[in-house]
Parts: sequence; C-alpha cells; structure tokens
Amino acid sequence: MGARQLASRPLVQAALRFEPTPRLPRQLWLLPWAVAHYPDDVARLRRDFPDDIVSAPRPLPPLARVAGDPYAPGHATDEWGCTFVNVCPGIMGEVKDPLVKDYATDLDQVRPPVEWLDGGFDQVDAFCNSTDKFVLSRQEIAPFERMQYLRGTEALMMDLIEPPRGFFELRDLVHSFNMRALARWCRSKVDGIFFQDDWGSQRGLLIDPKIWRTLFKPLYRDYIQAAHAAGKLALMHSDGHIMSIYDDLIEIGLDAINSQLFCMDIAEIGRRYKGRITFWGEICRQHLLPHGTPAEIQRAVQRVASALYDGHGGVIAQCEFGIGSKPQNVREVFRAWERIGRAAPA
Repeated sequence: MGARQLASRPLVQAALRFEPTPRLPRQLWLLPWAVAHYPDDVARLRRDFPDDIVSAPRPLPPLARVAGDPYAPGHATDEWGCTFVNVCPGIMGEVKDPLVKDYATDLDQVRPPVEWLDGGFDQVDAFCNSTDKFVLSRQEIAPFERMQYLRGTEALMMDLIEPPRGFFELRDLVHSFNMRALARWCRSKVDGIFFQDDWGSQRGLLIDPKIWRTLFKPLYRDYIQAAHAAGKLALMHSDGHIMSIYDDLIEIGLDAINSQLFCMDIAEIGRRYKGRITFWGEICRQHLLPHGTPAEIQRAVQRVASALYDGHGGVIAQCEFGIGSKPQNVREVFRAWERIGRAAPA
C-alpha cells in the first residue's frame, strides 16, 4: 500500500470528518433491474470501481407471513404483513390494501417482526471483522415509509392535518420497534447506522416542514443520538427536494445525507451547507443517467464538485444504477469523480 493510500474504512471516516483524502470514497447502488439487464456491465463496474461502503449481510430466520419476491411481478408480503402489488420486474411495488384502515379496530393487529431483532448478528460481526470496508447496518429503519405501508399513503397524509390518537399510537409503535432494532445494530461491529425515508416531491417537502419538525424530527434525533452514543456514524437517505430540512438534520447531528441534489439548487446547497454535512451522492437518475451523454455526465459531476467539494472530504462519490440507466453513464460518473479526486489539493 502506497504512502497516500487508505483502506476503505479510514477513507470513508476521513471524508465524514472533512479531512483530505487521496481519493473520494465511492459507492454504487444497484437495483435488481440493473443486475438482470446488464450483468456484465455490473460485474465490470464492481471490478473497476469497488465500493468503499457496503451493507452488512444478515441472514434472518424465516417468518410464516413473509411470502413472494418483492422485486418480481405479482404479490409479496413483508415481515410486518404488508402486501405489495408489483407490475414491474426489478423494482418494488405498492401496498394497495393497508392493514390499518381503521385505528380503532385494526391497530391491535399490527405485529412488528420481533423475531428478527437478534437474528444474524454473529454473521454481521464476522463480516465486519473480515473486511476493510466501511460497513453500514441494513436498510430497516424508515418510520414514515413503514407508517405508509401500514396505514396507506393517502390516509396517513390526511392524518397529518389533524393527527388522531391512533396516528401517535402507530408512530410510537413503529418507532419503538426501530429503536430496539437500532440498539441491536449499535451493539454490533458495523461502522454506521443507516436509515431512510422519502420526504421530498420534485419541488419541496411532501408535508409542511413545521409538521415534520413536530411529528418526525424527534424520531431521527433519537436514532442519531443512539448511534453516536454507541460510537457509530449516522447516514440517511431521502428522495426528493428536502432542502427545507437540511438545517434540521444538521442540527440533530446527521453525519451524511444521500439526497436527490438535482431536484434542488446545487449551488445554493453548496453556499449554505458545504462543510456542515457530508453529501453521499448522488447524480440525477431521473434524466441524466437514463438519457444523458457522457459529456453531460461529466458536467453534472463537475457541477456537484464545484459546489460541494474542495478536496477536504464532505463528499462521497455515489450514484444509483436503477431502471432505465445506461451502464456507460454510470461508469462515467465514477470516472469523473476519480479524475476530480486526483486533481484535489493534498
């Protein structure tokens, strides 16, 4: 290993601490669609641009209520008993028949998957011991999304206008389970705790930011405080235009955010938030990755770098290879970030 090289774990940690790094840490997110349609390209991307951030493998005991393949056309039921209807292979479907149609009669039927709280952590720790990658917990903590699956999106949105008692009971049930799951992850050897929720539309937050701060911000504060108390870093994903809550996420200590920068004003994000939180990707997967040219991809990466990166950490080179994306464009994202990282000041 050369004098300026770093293994993946310290490389990511340095970027999150806003320290200079010999190159940008990177991560490719893959939807099953990409693996099914471009297996050779995926294999080459993995070979040429190996991830520095990985998720811990965690084998789980079978649950009788879990059925079907969530990424295949048809019906699939998850660990909470929510049934998804899918019409497109390679991506997840939607819940059309939520379990909690009426809080008074249905809330008692919600069964969190407590059987999964402790399973598989021997394998998690063994994996962490075997790799120099920065290891994240699995994608399990998403309170807003879980509430939508259980209640239905339309009904939940109506609840937010004037929340009934049942709303708080459902929120607290989901949050209590999440805290138990997070506590178990915090006792493992992972480096970071991952949670997610899609909060943005194309032009702004899905709900009034004041409502978000009252009803949901305290949940994320709990997750971040628990992670930090255990010596873990906290990383979050949200789709959409979420600039109105960046300050809140920074205030409660979030270490890195994966968000759709190209829905927002990237230059303004740089002016307000550069150096205050690490930007964990991404590059536009709605228009550029499916339809752009390699030159447009290069300009897009440079646009992000010009706003957010000065060679002192704070940026992770990430993009999603999802439905419709061109493999050559995904490759160009990582090639462009590699050139920028080499040219950064020491």
